[in-house]
Amino acid sequence: MNSSLRLYRREAPGGRFISFTVKVKETDLWIAINQRSYSEDLVSATEKAVFKIRHPLEQYLASNPYLQSALEPCLVDPGAPPIVIEMVRAANSAGVGPMAAVAGVVAEKVGHFLLEEAEEVIVENGGDLFLKVNEPVSVGVFAGASSLSGRLALQIDPGQTPLGVCTSSGTVGPSFSFGRADAAVALSPSAALADAAATALGNRVRSEEDLEQAIAYASQVEGLTGALLIIGDKIAAWGNLTLHQL
Repeated sequence: MNSSLRLYRREAPGGRFISFTVKVKETDLWIAINQRSYSEDLVSATEKAVFKIRHPLEQYLASNPYLQSALEPCLVDPGAPPIVIEMVRAANSAGVGPMAAVAGVVAEKVGHFLLEEAEEVIVENGGDLFLKVNEPVSVGVFAGASSLSGRLALQIDPGQTPLGVCTSSGTVGPSFSFGRADAAVALSPSAALADAAATALGNRVRSEEDLEQAIAYASQVEGLTGALLIIGDKIAAWGNLTLHQL
């Protein structure tokens, strides 16, 4: 995980939230919940929940390793675990491989687990977010060397949540991308779909000239509610999103 994301975690606003981290193998989560819901027992229970969420996915991938390297839509048998089916459906809708949805789907499942105890939840998994809030929050947009990096934020209103806000980049961090977007952000009630669509959007942006067609693509993906693209000092946006300057 890159240092910029660590910086984001340190600078995340407090106030009504208290935050903690959970690490299980490759899964490294930053979690914020409303303060009165926090307890050490909940932290421990969340770690156990992550193990439980990951287990069927790990087992299926061990038997079907092609899914880990697939870069295009694919099929799985009907008996696959629900988490795998959810990833494949999201990825197929976006036109990418199923692992493009893994961070989003894990964040969402952990978020729903926490909502059994907490009124407000933010789960960040490698830059991909699941949010359920009762008051507005701002999500800053980090876009590497772009002049717009750290200067813009998405305002997320309670009525938009539960919501997935996921980001891919061809210039920042470990995300695999065929494109050169400094940030490709997708919003959807399904964090799995937002994650997969962010990858698909990023793949489509290799230069400023690609912004228009990439945004047109986003508007055609059923289930997406918004998209934001940044490359250099250029920006393109579509859908139900509100931007403000930081």
